[in-house]
Amino acid sequence: MTTYHFIGIKGTGMSALAQILHDTGENVQGSDVDKRFFTQEALEKRNIEIMTFSENNIQEGLTIIAGNAFSDDHEEIQKARELDLPFYRYHDFLGAWLNNYVSIAVTGSHGKTSTTGLLAHVLQYVEPTSYLIGDGSGSGHQDSKYFAFEACEYRRHFLSYEPDYAIMTNIDFDHPDYFTSIDDVFDAFQEMAMKVKKGIIACGDDEELQHIQPKVPVVYYGLSEGNDFQAKSVEETENGTRFDVFVRNTFYDTFEIPTYGTHNVLNALSVIALCHYEDISSEKIKAIKSFKGVKRRFTEKEWKHKQILIDDYAHHPKEIEATIDAARKKYPDKKIVAIFQPHTFTRTKTFLQEFADALELADYVYLCDIFGSAREKSGNLTINDLQAKVHESSILSLDNTDRLADHENSVLIFMGAGDVQKYQEKYENV
Repeated sequence: MTTYHFIGIKGTGMSALAQILHDTGENVQGSDVDKRFFTQEALEKRNIEIMTFSENNIQEGLTIIAGNAFSDDHEEIQKARELDLPFYRYHDFLGAWLNNYVSIAVTGSHGKTSTTGLLAHVLQYVEPTSYLIGDGSGSGHQDSKYFAFEACEYRRHFLSYEPDYAIMTNIDFDHPDYFTSIDDVFDAFQEMAMKVKKGIIACGDDEELQHIQPKVPVVYYGLSEGNDFQAKSVEETENGTRFDVFVRNTFYDTFEIPTYGTHNVLNALSVIALCHYEDISSEKIKAIKSFKGVKRRFTEKEWKHKQILIDDYAHHPKEIEATIDAARKKYPDKKIVAIFQPHTFTRTKTFLQEFADALELADYVYLCDIFGSAREKSGNLTINDLQAKVHESSILSLDNTDRLADHENSVLIFMGAGDVQKYQEKYENV
């Protein structure tokens, strides 16, 4: 029996894929750096062996799956080539694997992870479902009908997939270290749309997505008139958000979600549209009400000083706006404090003014040093360049997180795609 060896098994996508293969009865092992990541826990629960990188890990009889972060000169990849072992990059293996199921790719510049999690949650109430979520969660069943997975546009990796369906949440300019412009991003999504086999569920409120031209039907969802699936009468409740759904102007049903903010209504609407397309009843779709969320997406806890601490992956101006909007709607009587760590110098430089504008939506702003990528050079950019554009903002260091205790009866949102969690952990341990 084949054993799959994952090079970089602690990566979010890699960890999730390893979990899926294990759950479907395959032998799985992997290697990574000797540092603890949150993705390890699920692997350890399954007793999947995790080794430290070494060419000695690579033996005859293995099938190799390598993470996208590792170049061809990595010692384990070189050894695998020497032994002429079956070798796949993560996205190529996933592209072949999903042909075993009714596959649903969830893609878009923002909202992929939350939407994939929500979709997987609902589908599990209907049929055995395998899923791969970008927060490191994965689950497989040998008799799965559906496979819901997050498909990332970065470096056009999603072009390795030919899914039955695609949910497209939005098209926005991001990853400026790779994409040159919004047109370049659009071209990637247009190319991906051509690979979809049955249908696309796209947000009609997104101007770019209105121009997608695939070979399959497109079902549009959104809040505005003219969408095939439209949410109306949206209201915040004590436990989340309630809204009516109209299908081509005919009332369909009323749904509730346990979250707040327009982006969460749109994410839910995409799942409702996909399920309706698959003839799943509205009663089963109402499982969205019990969705517990995904890791690092508005993950909250109550704290001292009547504070709510929120950990969120927001790392683009639009995501910061959406996260602050959700916090305002859930906690209308509290001040909003943004603690933001920019992710990559290229993104910070490209969106410097947009970041400032988005952060101004908070009542107080703290900025952490930029989390740089190994792939880029910093130039002369520092966090002070962003601070100069955000009124009355402060620099937060690990040595002065105790300042956050001054914000009594407030919501503290720790945002970023780097390691902003360390600031929250330090504050909690002050």
